[in-house]
Amino acid sequence: MYAAILKTFLIGALVLSMCVISTAPSSLFAQQLQQQTTTSPTSTTVDYSFVTSWGSPGRAFGQFSQPLDIAIDSTGSVYVTDNTALANQVQKFSPDGTFLLAWGYLGTGGGGFANAASIAIDDSNNTVYVTDFGNADQAVQKFTSDGTFLDSWGSTGLGEGQFINPAGLAVDSQGFVYAGDFGENNNIQKFDSEGNFILNWGSPGSAEGQFMNPADIAIDSQDIVYVADSANNRVQKFDSSGNFLGIWGTAGSGDGQFNSPTGIAIDPTSGNVFVVDRANDRVQVFDTDGNFITKFGSSGSGEGQLENPLGVAVGADGRVYVNDEGNARVVVFSGGGGGG
Repeated sequence: MYAAILKTFLIGALVLSMCVISTAPSSLFAQQLQQQTTTSPTSTTVDYSFVTSWGSPGRAFGQFSQPLDIAIDSTGSVYVTDNTALANQVQKFSPDGTFLLAWGYLGTGGGGFANAASIAIDDSNNTVYVTDFGNADQAVQKFTSDGTFLDSWGSTGLGEGQFINPAGLAVDSQGFVYAGDFGENNNIQKFDSEGNFILNWGSPGSAEGQFMNPADIAIDSQDIVYVADSANNRVQKFDSSGNFLGIWGTAGSGDGQFNSPTGIAIDPTSGNVFVVDRANDRVQVFDTDGNFITKFGSSGSGEGQLENPLGVAVGADGRVYVNDEGNARVVVFSGGGGGG
């Protein structure tokens, strides 16, 4: 990874403060782009409440240096990528936050990471995929659920199956893997489970179907693809072939607005879409058409508060797990009929 980008990682700006076009660096904070939304906010009585949190700053097991992304497997186990040169690992926990195991190291061999970034799990076999931000030559790494390295793919470049800075990651019901890319590509690429390139879509920009730093990807039970288009402050929706279906979000702090959305997840029961609104220190919830449902979280370090949240995952019981990067912890919420 470029030294300047790595430095921003270490001070907590993460992938969202890197350049949109590598020859013309600019911060996301300077790119609050206004984009028309296709839906309008609606009111709701759904409420999400604090359940628990775990983690603290540090390098020991169960501690975090910079927790970036989070995922849940079919057994309910929780996986967290911990990014920075001090950590660069995946940690696995029970649903209540009990540490189970960890893997990874700073390096470029199989199982090592330049920067452990997004994580996604194939629920049919609990295969774990991790993007290695800053190492396009192993853009996606593949592991068993106990951290045994299986494979990796990707190379540096602008062509099919190539990356500049691999970021968001998701797996659909058929086992196809979708990976996002920052920089000149600004696109989404689709692979089979062995890393064979299938297709890609997107280009740099703010028009429909274009991206400016696609930070994360989520896929619903119908294999509809949702992308947190972070520098455009919006969510875009596509079918599994990359055909544009919808869009919502504008820059701001109101309901349905965003300030650098970084994480996105689907509730497997309700189908609702959860979006981490990073610079507003909150999570917003929408239906699949982008209608605003509710929000939770506020700035701070107390119970239910967040400081620079990054990733989000929703369990089968309705509990919502948020990577609270600024407080080096995972915060758990319940609501909407989920488990308490």
